[in-house]
Amino acid sequence: MTSAQTPASQDGSISFDRRHTAAVLGFEAVVSAVKTAALQYEQGEIYSPERMVVRLAAEGVMLSMPASAPDIAIHKLVNVHPSNRRCGLPTIHGQVSVFDAETGRPMCVLDGPEVTGRRTAAVSLLGIQTFLAEPPKSVLLVGTGTQAQYHLQALSAVYPKAQIWVRGISRRDADDFCLRHTLLHGYLSPCEPTEVPEVDVVITLTTSTVAFYDEPAVAGRLVIGVGAFKPEMAEIGKGTLSGSQIYIDDLAGGQHEAGDLIQAGVDWSGVRSLASALREKPDLSKPIVLKSVGTAAWDLAACRVARKALSL
Repeated sequence: MTSAQTPASQDGSISFDRRHTAAVLGFEAVVSAVKTAALQYEQGEIYSPERMVVRLAAEGVMLSMPASAPDIAIHKLVNVHPSNRRCGLPTIHGQVSVFDAETGRPMCVLDGPEVTGRRTAAVSLLGIQTFLAEPPKSVLLVGTGTQAQYHLQALSAVYPKAQIWVRGISRRDADDFCLRHTLLHGYLSPCEPTEVPEVDVVITLTTSTVAFYDEPAVAGRLVIGVGAFKPEMAEIGKGTLSGSQIYIDDLAGGQHEAGDLIQAGVDWSGVRSLASALREKPDLSKPIVLKSVGTAAWDLAACRVARKALSL
């Protein structure tokens, strides 16, 4: 990687574009880092306050998400503009600034959407490793957007032999997604918009405001909810949730962000953290739902991987 590709700023930090950010964030390494961070976050060794939301023009929002640990501190600043689709621009722009925690020295700036996509998929992979007795033979991705693409990349990297089914709003959406990514994964198939194939894992990756996955809870099938990160959003229904053990990646943040759980009126005293399942083996004989809402602690975990890869 040449200096022309990684320009240094006036403070000495190095800025990486999306492609170079991806190159230093291998999925297996990020999964391992998120596992460590989950335990540290619950123990108070990582500080990740509630994100700040600032309104922007054209119904956009700026999201400020800092986190700190004894080794590094990070600040993810992301702008979300849904109206950008109309002018052919990405919906999300942003960056993650990485600092040495002991001195405050800036080290690097990573591409925000790339960090977010990879660490979110890594949480799902950690859930699969934690809540399935053996590697999955088949997975259903519900959604055909950006997060579906990152989850496909992650699954392809870690479980290259797994059959992956894709479900979209329409069969055409699923067909198009599979066609675009046919070279990425050798076992990729579309399914109908209401179809639920016999799979080991279901991962919902949409921005739906109405719960659409409400299948009877099945032991041995892990359901992971990723898309709904606001109270008004929902993907997983009360029927599935009421019959399942419920785990969440961020228990504190989830109580006002996990729309699926909020709308279903779950008893939060029975919801467990992902970290608790890492400390003590969960009961895999019962159906399990993992809800993912995200936290800057996972961004910090990804930045640790980048720091190590870059020898900063």
